[in-house]
Amino acid sequence: MQGALVVLVGVLALVAAVYGVARLVRLAPAARDVLPFLSGGSPAEHAVSRYHARWYTITMVFLAFDMEMVFMYPWTLVVTEVGTPAVVEMFAFLAVLFAGVWYAWREGVFRWT
Repeated sequence: MQGALVVLVGVLALVAAVYGVARLVRLAPAARDVLPFLSGGSPAEHAVSRYHARWYTITMVFLAFDMEMVFMYPWTLVVTEVGTPAVVEMFAFLAVLFAGVWYAWREGVFRWT
């Protein structure tokens, strides 16, 4: 019980020290209101607004195919040992992936107009 109390006090002291250091090194309020330097001009738009929302959907489709490669590489190494069930499982996985891409295509995810 006494050891747990010592650990609790130590953790609380560490948290207080981290908060104290953060308070000492934080920026002054006036320094946060200064606009970023951009060749003497102020930014015309927010940094996030430059990317169309459709890019995020394309990114998700890319990540799905990236995950496909992550699963297919180890599959190629063990397919000879496992045999037919491994082939069936991989084709089932590819069918689910294809169904997702077909659904995205049908919903117009890949249309840019």
